This record gives sequence, C-alpha cells and structure tokens, in this order.
Amino acid sequence: MGTRSTIAIQNEDGTVTGIYCHWDGYLSHNGDILQKFYTTEEKVRALIALGDLSSLGEQIGSKHDFNNAPDDECNAYGRDRGETGCEPATEHNWRQYRAEYGQEYDYLFTPGAGWQVSTYNGIYDLAAALATEEENA
Repeated sequence: MGTRSTIAIQNEDGTVTGIYCHWDGYLSHNGDILQKFYTTEEKVRALIALGDLSSLGEQIGSKHDFNNAPDDECNAYGRDRGETGCEPATEHNWRQYRAEYGQEYDYLFTPGAGWQVSTYNGIYDLAAALATEEENA
C-alpha cells in the first residue's frame, strides 16, 4: 500500500497548483527528496508540469517504460504510461487544495520561502520536520 502525498506550489496570485504522488510520500523519502533536489521555483514547476506521479525521483528524467522506471527518476502516469486526466490541479489556496486533494502528506513550495509539509497533526517547515524526524529516529 502506498503512502500517498501531494506536491504543490504557491502561485504569485495566491492560488496553489499541485499533483498527486502515490508511493513513498513520508518525510524520509518524498520530503527528503523535495528538500534536497527540488529547491528552486523552476525545478518545482517542471516537476508539477509532469502531472500525477506514481513515484518521485531525484531527477525529473525523461520518458521511460512505466513498469521499468530508473530508480532516480520520477515515474509519471501521463508521460510514462500515457494516461489522461492526471494533469496538475489549481485551487484558490493551500487550505482548499488540501481539502480537495489532501493525502497523508501534503507538500507546498512557496517561492522565496521553501517547503512546508502538512500531516495529520499540523503544518510544519519541511527542513524542521526532517530534522525532528532524524532526532527521533
């Protein structure tokens, strides 16, 4: 069973655009990858442009066989399996986005401020959440 997550970006007008990711949404996997490898608005927008993901990779990568994805590349339902209806979604704000699409972990990138994560028990700065998880491991 997957640990589902959403990955979103705050737009200049206050709206939020994001995607769904099926596997490994927990902090020590998707959270860690986002914090380390998707650190600019340009990279985050390119990631979200892929549409919904089966799995998040350290690299966006290129089109590949969905059932034989390289370990370090994103595996996208649209690009790699040819599915439709998996385009990014936009809502008025992050609260509304989470209400509509929220999963176990919801990640938001705000240009100029970085990543936040929403879990069942609150909203946190992603770097702080990762540090706390590491301390408690």
